[in-house]
Amino acid sequence: MSADAEVRRLGLFERYLTLWVAACMAAGVALGKLLPGFTDAVRRLEFGPGSQINAAIAVLIWLMIYPMMLKIDFTSILDVRKRPGGLLVTLFVNWLVKPFSMAFIAWLFFKHLFLPWIGPEAANQYIAGAIILAAAPCTAMVFVWSYLTDGDPAYTLVQVSVNDLIMLVAFAPIVTFLVSGASNLTVPFKVLLYSVFAFIVIPLALGSLSRVLLIKAKGPEWFEKKYLAFFHPVTILALLATLVLIFAFQADNITGKAFHVVLIAVPLLIQVYFNAGLAYGLMKLLKVPHAVAAPGALIGASNFFELAVATAIALYGPGSGAALATVVGVLVEVPVMLSVCSVCNRTRGWFPAGEAAP
Repeated sequence: MSADAEVRRLGLFERYLTLWVAACMAAGVALGKLLPGFTDAVRRLEFGPGSQINAAIAVLIWLMIYPMMLKIDFTSILDVRKRPGGLLVTLFVNWLVKPFSMAFIAWLFFKHLFLPWIGPEAANQYIAGAIILAAAPCTAMVFVWSYLTDGDPAYTLVQVSVNDLIMLVAFAPIVTFLVSGASNLTVPFKVLLYSVFAFIVIPLALGSLSRVLLIKAKGPEWFEKKYLAFFHPVTILALLATLVLIFAFQADNITGKAFHVVLIAVPLLIQVYFNAGLAYGLMKLLKVPHAVAAPGALIGASNFFELAVATAIALYGPGSGAALATVVGVLVEVPVMLSVCSVCNRTRGWFPAGEAAP
């Protein structure tokens, strides 16, 4: 790690990330069990009859995604053509490997290896949830993982930005195709499009418009140091509140199906380490610098769980097995990603130190 990176200090949130997440999970389960009436009332809040998009979750997700979208400078994407290797690996793993490998792994475990313990109905639901999770590459949390591995922040931003743009057009078709093929469930495509519009299109449009107008009116320094800085604590609080609600909605499933939670975690863990290893190995093969390779591996391993949970809830309901599978993804995400960060930091010497890589 560079001298600069060694003297940097993580903020309170990043330093105790695992503890914050665990506390929110526990608080959510307690809320769901102790105040079921309140939890159910919040769960029934929707954007219009039949939309199945929970209003509380949507607002919190906007508060998380909007600040990230503010950081996207679409002109910077053009600069990546000088060093396309890392981005190409990220896109290959995220869109041509990850959703399809997850569909196969989930089908193998839930339809065959674990079927005697979970039954066919739950198997279909868990497959659907796992696919939804895998089809949504990580967004906001990647910047935390990138920071922990001393990643190149500009290149990480481009990798995330391009993934978000692809998600606009690829997420809904991939989920529809894979869920229909790997399970017996149908995907209400209209509801899925509502989710994409609500959780990707709206914050992306607002973020892009705000960036252009505010930089023009106030200048880049004010935008970076004042406006973006204002949203940092807001984003953190929104993430923690989202976790509380997610686990409150799933309290009965988590406490009543603890064994299922363990079973669901198995293919998800295999998927995470497989994709992280594949991306990291391809980066090494292409001699991509570590500052690009590590965040690329982390993007390939982690998921945009806020979108995945919201989509599963919208498609199949807050108490569904699909929603539970995405929630288990949240449960394993932080400790698993911290372990991937540790491996990346320990293997820094495998990669070239310079920046003149493809």
